[in-house]
Amino acid sequence: MHKDHIKSSVINFKSVARALTIVENELTGAGKLLKNLHFEKNAPIIGITGPPGAGKSTLVNSLIDLLLTDGSKIAVLAIDPTSPFNFGSLLGDRIRMASHFNSPDVFIRSLATRGSLGGLSAKTIEMADVLRAAGFDYVLIETVGVGQSEIEIAGLADITLVVLVPEAGDEIQHIKSGLMEIADAFIINKADRADADVFANNLKKIIGQKQGEQPPVFKTIASQAGGIQEIANFIKSPVKTQHSRRELLLTEKAYKLIQQKLTQHIDKKKLQHDVAKALKDEKFNLYSFVDTYV
Repeated sequence: MHKDHIKSSVINFKSVARALTIVENELTGAGKLLKNLHFEKNAPIIGITGPPGAGKSTLVNSLIDLLLTDGSKIAVLAIDPTSPFNFGSLLGDRIRMASHFNSPDVFIRSLATRGSLGGLSAKTIEMADVLRAAGFDYVLIETVGVGQSEIEIAGLADITLVVLVPEAGDEIQHIKSGLMEIADAFIINKADRADADVFANNLKKIIGQKQGEQPPVFKTIASQAGGIQEIANFIKSPVKTQHSRRELLLTEKAYKLIQQKLTQHIDKKKLQHDVAKALKDEKFNLYSFVDTYV
């Protein structure tokens, strides 16, 4: 979105969708569009991550309801996994967010991870910036919650919310250390379960061992919108991104984008074909094969 096409109160969703399609598919003009992005609003990117089944979509749905009450305009990027076998993606309609699909103030887009093992591709960075430039007040990114996506979201989001559920009880000691490091806040969803308080206390003890400012722990029952107001208040409070943190964010973004550009000439389907062909040689060596691509 070039600055000439942005209005402070009205966002043309069709124009936004076209811009996202151009960027996602690297169509003609994508590079120019990205280089001409102009940010009139300092809209925070809010990453919401956590394991499958934690109720992230339900929480996002309830959170949107509250953020809309002050007239905010919200964009949601829902990250879906790409199958490593058929190179397709499991892009659903996000049924839990269905109530917002026709809202004039909510824009929802699904995005495949395009084989990124971490769950976030360079496209996520580019598309999030397109949404920020379009004039939305909040950009929510819900990650797939597998592999290293929880940790990678820290290289993209201004605020990272980690959603957990009480049934992880005995496994709390095994929560990825990286996940503990990147959270700006923890959300214990389905907090009406019997072991939720014990889980919350154990989590707070672990967090208490960290250096510096401790991230808050919120308890929610997203299916009933319970505790969501506190999350909304936390998000609405001014984002205090330290200079060092901002440098880290931009370094991570730059690294991802450079990585993307260095590998964009590699066609995965052709790679699979070439591997199949090379396998016919009994002396096939994976590392020698990889060198032919580098």
